[in-house]
Amino acid sequence: MHAAIYDAMIAAWDSKYTYNRKRPSEVDAGFVTAVPNPQSPSYPEEHAVAAGAATAVLSYLFPERAAYFAEKAEEAGRSRVLAGVQYPSDVSAGLELGRKVAALVIERGKTDGSDAKWTGTVPTGSGKWTGTNPILPQLAQWKTWVLASPSEFRAPPPPAYDSPEKAAELAEIKNFPRTPKTNSAAYFWEYAVGGLRSHQYWAAQIGRLVFEYRLDQDPPLAARAYALQTITGIDAGIACWDSKYTYWAIRPYQLDPEVKPLFVVNHPSYPAAHGCHSNAEAVILAYLFPRDAAALAALAEEARESRLWAGIHYRSDNDAGAALGRAVAEKVIARARQDGSQ
Repeated sequence: MHAAIYDAMIAAWDSKYTYNRKRPSEVDAGFVTAVPNPQSPSYPEEHAVAAGAATAVLSYLFPERAAYFAEKAEEAGRSRVLAGVQYPSDVSAGLELGRKVAALVIERGKTDGSDAKWTGTVPTGSGKWTGTNPILPQLAQWKTWVLASPSEFRAPPPPAYDSPEKAAELAEIKNFPRTPKTNSAAYFWEYAVGGLRSHQYWAAQIGRLVFEYRLDQDPPLAARAYALQTITGIDAGIACWDSKYTYWAIRPYQLDPEVKPLFVVNHPSYPAAHGCHSNAEAVILAYLFPRDAAALAALAEEARESRLWAGIHYRSDNDAGAALGRAVAEKVIARARQDGSQ
């Protein structure tokens, strides 16, 4: 969705400065607007562009709510006419442009492998994960956005289950002195920010930062920030799952019954998903919002450490996840530095 909004916003700015249409109050000095005029030409209308792109993608993903999304798109555009800062033709052109760009993204989505069903089996043997119904193993085969392939940054093999390194890692977990504070952090990163909620959490971070850095006054740059963040997140997830389902590493509490986890999760141990995703998010957001780099890095560190505190990950899981997440984010950043936005 954010990729569609970003490309649509770039296309909108191309049209804006091709036609340079003045806003209604710039044509008629006596015309009073309800909100200040945006600092860009009037045609096409940027809210409608974003709404057209977003609602088209959302309707593809959630067809049962298509009518609701369409209504909201029309409402977004109409609000700008009622505010007196746009013409109705600005809105209609914006909605059409957004939908056209979204159609290209949707076509990509139809061939990205996300509708494939997993037909594999859980491997057996010493040192292998011992659960059932693993979460989304087919994610490892999805089409990436920036990475050349899901395996481009595949983590190196984890320490062997019967190695001295693994024994030392188990000892670290069992000897960790849990406190109410570490338990609280572990529960937070699992029940407030675990799984799909992780995307919501980091999206909330970028929403705050966009306003603090005043990118809300620059729609293309705001759209770029969201696109870079979400593309980093999905590529990091795909890459992480490629490594997980290459090694099928056993969880600490499966390997040693003396490990008493605060909770359990239903996918292999190595690398740690919070290490992959949270570190990728922190790195891409630090690039976009450099004044907050240290605070973002601290969030990512707590996210991955909390998994050891909870007894569900080894140190090597966290370290490999952090390295993988950083590698993905840095490749996205390298591409972003060549996109002309500078």
